[in-house]
Amino acid sequence: LLHKPVGMTSHDCVMKIRKLLNTKKVGHTGTLDPEVSGVLPICVGRATKIVEYLTEKSKSYDAEITLGFSTTTEDQTGETVETKPVSQDIDKADVEKVLNSLKGKQEQIPPMYSAVKVNGKKLYEYARAGIEVERPKRMITIEDIELTTGIKHNEETASFRFTVTCSKGTYVRTLAVMIGEKLGFPAHMSHLIRTASGDFSLDECFTFEELEAQVRSGT
Repeated sequence: LLHKPVGMTSHDCVMKIRKLLNTKKVGHTGTLDPEVSGVLPICVGRATKIVEYLTEKSKSYDAEITLGFSTTTEDQTGETVETKPVSQDIDKADVEKVLNSLKGKQEQIPPMYSAVKVNGKKLYEYARAGIEVERPKRMITIEDIELTTGIKHNEETASFRFTVTCSKGTYVRTLAVMIGEKLGFPAHMSHLIRTASGDFSLDECFTFEELEAQVRSGT
């Protein structure tokens, strides 16, 4: 159970573990974007046979959304697409109402900057080439979603945090955009941590530093 650090792709993590454990048979159980940290179960050796079953499990996240501008990637790494200053105070009750409206089954269109494949190519490859393609809609399930902080107002933006438990294939950054739309503002996901994958939680995970120490000590 790896606590994936920010700055590495899920594939980078697999490659590093292959070297650490000196084995080729390693697989991860659900992609995390490079700028997202958190729970990434890694299967080694014979356990790679259960990757598909673990990938199917629900995931939980602690997310932050910022209202006031949207980005190309739907998160904090992209270029600004649209801005609308948040001039009035956002009401907490309105935010909670919007979050509650998202519970259950939802239709979601994956972001252009994602690893979803269309005609054998990943969407982000089209995006980087400046080609717009039709993205397949998918059904996702929001099992639970809760506001966890007050609403912090800055000069032209507002932000708040929420926790969400959702089905596999859910893009939380797209969820942030949907929340913004319902509140009447362009928005993006400004921070994300995966806190659980299926039954596995963050407090059970090992960092790379801990794994490296165990390899050195032969444990």
